[in-house]
Amino acid sequence: MLHLRLIVPADTTEEVVALLGATVGTAHLVVLPGAARSPAGDVVMCDVAREAGDELIEALRRLGIERTGAISVENLDLTLSSHADRAEREAPGDSADAVLWEELTEATHEESTFSLTYVSFLALATMLAACGVMLDNAVLIVGAMAVGPEFGPLAGISTAVVQRAPRLVARSLWALIGGFALAMIVTAGFAWLLDAFGLFTRDMIDRPRPNTGFIWHPDRMSFVVAFLAGVAGTLSLTSAKSGALIGVAISVTTVPAAANAAVAFSYADYQQTIGSGQQLLANLGGIVLAGTLTLLLQKGLWKLRRTRKPPASTPGASVGA
Repeated sequence: MLHLRLIVPADTTEEVVALLGATVGTAHLVVLPGAARSPAGDVVMCDVAREAGDELIEALRRLGIERTGAISVENLDLTLSSHADRAEREAPGDSADAVLWEELTEATHEESTFSLTYVSFLALATMLAACGVMLDNAVLIVGAMAVGPEFGPLAGISTAVVQRAPRLVARSLWALIGGFALAMIVTAGFAWLLDAFGLFTRDMIDRPRPNTGFIWHPDRMSFVVAFLAGVAGTLSLTSAKSGALIGVAISVTTVPAAANAAVAFSYADYQQTIGSGQQLLANLGGIVLAGTLTLLLQKGLWKLRRTRKPPASTPGASVGA
């Protein structure tokens, strides 16, 4: 279930209450007249089945509530109520398959911000991967994959394409390209520094590396793995399965490929630099393609399912009646 808290201008409250009452899947409607002070208005709260949430939020936005008041949504981990159970049974579709597009857009927007924190995490992950590459240590590589925050802008690109939001595409691309560029520059400098202290040597990058050599040897399976990881990562976002997203983070070699490219470049090993760059592009492209196709498929299947099982009432049907 989802919990909606609305701040509504007093002259719109009846319209909003009618909308909530006409929406199948709602329960626990509460109206607090004059409770809101900034912005001034009434506070209206209700619980709604996740599968009915997206259309309800769209209907509220058509009433302009986000401009004249506020719409807040939070997930409820536990609701013990026969009214809530009935609302979930009546709502069309399954909650596990429902996508809250506003929530997804907001989440990917936040994760796609080119910020100091984002760049710091990406640079630290890349430097950690550089240590794993030079030491041929698979444990360090896995750790670097888990630290890397690059799935945020990748998911942002997929979401923006499906939602036709060019600003989010540009924002996500800037975070992705700019973040990796800065992280690789920092990692190249990190490699030069450790070389000066004798901790990195040319022999370490040239020697056979059975545990990490795959990073700069891309093949068709690299794209296949990235594509599968992109599907899993997108599903984890739309279903709020954070544990699955961690698994995705340690399954693709985006950060390790960037690290290997930076270290190889610092030693003028352009063959490894090019190979690592190809690995990086294959993984990024596979994830974005998979994420976009997954969201399109989810959107299409959800519309088809709702068409086959129409709700007893349509959000907004009684508004203005």
